[in-house]
Amino acid sequence: MLKENKFSKYLIYAVGEIILVVIGILIALAINNSNQHRVTREKEQTYLNGLKAEFQISKIKLGNLIEVNKNNFYGAKQLLEFISDKNERPTEKQYSELLFNTFSSDISFNPNNSLLNEIINSGSLKDISNKDLRIQLTNWISTIEDVTKQENELGIQREKVLDIFREDSNSLRTIFELTGVNDELGLKETELNLSNLDLLDSRKFENNILMFILTVKAMEKAHYEPLMEDLNSILLLITNEIN
Repeated sequence: MLKENKFSKYLIYAVGEIILVVIGILIALAINNSNQHRVTREKEQTYLNGLKAEFQISKIKLGNLIEVNKNNFYGAKQLLEFISDKNERPTEKQYSELLFNTFSSDISFNPNNSLLNEIINSGSLKDISNKDLRIQLTNWISTIEDVTKQENELGIQREKVLDIFREDSNSLRTIFELTGVNDELGLKETELNLSNLDLLDSRKFENNILMFILTVKAMEKAHYEPLMEDLNSILLLITNEIN
């Protein structure tokens, strides 16, 4: 009977020890999980603040680009009005300035995606807890690729207009001299100033301007405006997740 009592006490003690060990392990795991969760959330906050700064800069860039694109659209429309109205022709200087201001700027959106690319490439996107934000960040990259394709098409249409000034009958030199580009480049003025006004009677020139206008408008309505909406949506989600 005595031996049985000793064995029972030993068994109870052993079970108690096991229970204490298990409880200790569970507490340690809970602490470790809590620490990991804290570290992940701190990492997420660092990412969110960095992404907010990136997208704010990208928003400024996109806003400026939209403004340039609109100015190019209105400039091209003004050229069409001069083509349509034979009785109201611009001076050579007005015409040169309009051509230069409309076609001198290459349209290209270059967003700040350094941190976002690092997050995606390192597999850290999973650390962003907001599912909707993760989806929009992923979609942002593919959307930028689509925008770039349209920008390339716009660049092609722009080049087709500029190619006309590589022909012998037209003069880039005249445009440079009348817009001050010669002074900036340090080029000497020439005595012979060839007029470009005859282009206003060119069907080829008109067709190229029309194609340019169509592409510029598509750039604005189908790409830049939706892109700005996406950008604002992402910024709102990021801001709401920052503590």
